Amino acid sequence: MPELPEVETTCRGLQPIVGARVLKVIVREPRLRWPVPSEVSLLEGECIEGLSRRAKYLLLRVQRGTLLLHLGMSGSLRLVPAPTPWRKHDHVAIELADGMQVRLHDPRRFGAVLWAGEAPLDHGLLRNLGPEPLGAEFNASRLREMLRGRRSAIKQALMDASVVVGVGNIYANEALFMAGIHPEARCDRVGLPRLQTLVECVRRVLRASIRSGGTTLRDFLNDKGEPGYFKQSLRVYDREGQPCRRCEGGVVTRKVQGQRATYFCPRCQRR
Repeated sequence: MPELPEVETTCRGLQPIVGARVLKVIVREPRLRWPVPSEVSLLEGECIEGLSRRAKYLLLRVQRGTLLLHLGMSGSLRLVPAPTPWRKHDHVAIELADGMQVRLHDPRRFGAVLWAGEAPLDHGLLRNLGPEPLGAEFNASRLREMLRGRRSAIKQALMDASVVVGVGNIYANEALFMAGIHPEARCDRVGLPRLQTLVECVRRVLRASIRSGGTTLRDFLNDKGEPGYFKQSLRVYDREGQPCRRCEGGVVTRKVQGQRATYFCPRCQRR
């Protein structure tokens, strides 16, 4: 599933469309995670004023409102010349006046193209989201308040979008390893200094992945149809049974937490 770094990579790659005028919106398959609404036609004739990201959502802003885009589990957005042959799972396209198209390719159809109106951050999908992990609002003090009284595992909390957005399974594993925190450590037993370290490690992991164009595990391609390369730098994820890359004698262990694979070194990650 495309995570925050993949979505941020896509957002940055599509910045050239800002300022372009939309000729038309082509919907070849409206049956995505939610039906594509007729309001998407409000884009036609409008100039794109901005393209930004909130959590794993892309917000394409025009004067009339904002289009909300989500890549789902296997989706990608590409900027291609309008005459480019359509691929089997190209479902929606935004055609621009300069002869280019932004196409949503989504084999599993878990993505979304929705109209969020003039107040997109009040949309039901965005309203209750936590802070951005790369923003100033995500800090150790805020994290401690969010985790106060929680007896659940720290990894589960880190993946809770109401606590912080965009820290998916891969990046939660990597950040906890980098911070030396056991993924099963109870939230209410992780002190402020360790939370400060964790915040810094979350940022380091996400920034490194963004620089590498994301983490390709199965389906993700960026706006140019290229895979991300952060997988080559993973320190613990998907390395079960291999030597720990930090301590001497540790071996990467795999467990299942909340139906997601968890990788950690029991020797150097403490509860």
